[in-house]
Order: sequence, then structure tokens, then C-alpha cells
Amino acid sequence: MNLQFQYKEFVIGLAAIPFLIFLFALLLRWKRKVTARMGDKRLVQQLISNFSGKLFTLKFVLLLLALAAGVAGIMNLRKPGDTEGIARKGIDVVVVLDVSKSMLATDIQPSRLERAKQFISKLMSTMPNDRIGLVLFAGKAYMQMPLTTDHGAALMFVSSAGPDAVPQQGTVISDALKMSAKAFNPADRRFKAVVLISDGEDHDPDAVKTAKDLATQGMMINTVGIGSTEGSYIVDPATGENKRDETGNPVISRLNEDELKSLAESTNGVYVHLQGSDEAVDIVKKSLSQIETRALGDISLMNFKTYYWWFAGAMLLFLVIENYIPERKGVLA
Repeated sequence: MNLQFQYKEFVIGLAAIPFLIFLFALLLRWKRKVTARMGDKRLVQQLISNFSGKLFTLKFVLLLLALAAGVAGIMNLRKPGDTEGIARKGIDVVVVLDVSKSMLATDIQPSRLERAKQFISKLMSTMPNDRIGLVLFAGKAYMQMPLTTDHGAALMFVSSAGPDAVPQQGTVISDALKMSAKAFNPADRRFKAVVLISDGEDHDPDAVKTAKDLATQGMMINTVGIGSTEGSYIVDPATGENKRDETGNPVISRLNEDELKSLAESTNGVYVHLQGSDEAVDIVKKSLSQIETRALGDISLMNFKTYYWWFAGAMLLFLVIENYIPERKGVLA
């Protein structure tokens, strides 16, 4: 791989150079006009005979070179080091986790949310070559972590996930799917998969339509239902009591399998009811294995050799030289 700048966007800094040249030209013009208005031309020439216009211009050029070198240094010229072991085979998988309060129900011990976290942990342990992203959702969806091979960081985000992460309550699956789509490269038409974990309690009329739209973009959605169809009370962690509706009756949260099944079927994915984590992981992994893997050069794993110090050194050298060049003839600064 050839030399490349890491932060190409800072090239905009070079736009200052033509602007400074324009200002310098205006300065020279102003100086000529002032000199012409000072009086006798021959006397004025004698008074400024020690001033060197060439040295003055040279100092300006050195400052421009220092600016250009500084911008190049910020852009960080680099090249990859040893790439052995960097190439890998894998797919991109976004885990979409429902963190609504209904996931605190205990019809599956210790709670739906904790069992979901256990499932994600086991699933990730079987996917060492895949990039993982994380979306949390309830009444609104948030990209908690973009696609990465840093599974340790992913597990940290998963372990801390809870209803407090999404203040707006509800179960808006369509928004969560749209958010997960943003994690993928839109140019890719395959290798993209979503694992949605939810009790699907609140029916989202746009969810299946959104899933079908994303399927045309090459996305496979696998759904994991968590909870029971019989349902369970939801304990409010703030009060320790069962959550109640507007009429004061205890709320019973039930697993909505029909919607989760429809989402999976419309995208060639699978639906699995989470009871045993190992069995659920095997089913989801089998589905994911149908996606063709590709070689991925993961830039986050590369060791780069950087050359910004060349430009930093050049900038310093130009500034030092400029400082010691006088504007008067035959005089050292």
C-alpha cells in the first residue's frame, strides 16, 4: 500500500496560501505608493538603500513553506507496516437490543434483559472474525457502537445497557432497523446482517415494511424473541413494585412472536425463541453462515509508520531560517 495522508480533510488549510500571497501583493503595492509620496525620489532611495526587497520576499516565501509543511504534518503522512495477519474473513453484524422496561420482566430468569445480554456474549464469542455493531432501542433508537472488531468494547457496552440508556419508552422496531442500516456501507449489497433481540411487545406497523425495504439492500434480519406468551409483571426498579397502567391495574408484558417471525421471514433470516442460549446461538450462527464472507482489511488492526515529523521538522527549519534572515543588506539578525 502506498503512502497516504490520514486526515485529508485538513488540506483545506492550504487555501490560506493564495490568500496570503494576495495580501502580500497588496502590501508591496502599498509600500510603493507610500515611497512615491514621501518626496524626492533620489533622496528616498538613499534612505531605504539598505532595505532588501528580495530578502523581504524570501522571508515571506519561507513563512509560506512553513505553513504548507505544518498543514502536511497535521494531515499525517503514513504507510501501513507489516500487514501479515491483518486480512481476515468475516461479515458485518449489528446487534439490535431492546432495552424498554418490558425487558425487565422476569418470566425468563433472571430477567429478559439479562438473558439477552448472556445470549449476545455467547454469540460474539463465536464470531471472532466479524465486525460487530450495537444499536439500543425502546421508544427511540441509538447507535451505541459502530461496527468494530473490538469485541471487548462491544461487551462493555452490552453489559451496561439498560432502560436508562433510552429515556423514551416504547418498542419502535422500525426506527431501530433504520438506525442499524446506517452502520453498514451503502455500497455493499451483501455481507450485512442484523440480530434483533426483543419481546416485540408493542406492535410497530412500519416494522415489516422497513424490513422488506432493507432486504432489497442486502440485509438479513434474524430475530430473537425473549419472554413468554403467558407474560409477566414488570417490576419498576425505582419503586420495587409492579408497573401499573392508567387505570391502576398491573401491566402484564407478553412476547409478541408473530411480528418477530414476520421480520425474519421477510428478509430470509430466522426467528428463534430464546430459551437456552447455546441452542439459540447455534440457530443464529447457522443462519449467518449463509452470508458469503469476504476478506476485510481492518485498518484498526494495522500498525502504521508515520512521517508527520518530516513536515514538523521542515516547518521548524523554515521558521528558524526566516528568523535569521535580515531585511537589510549585509546585516545578520
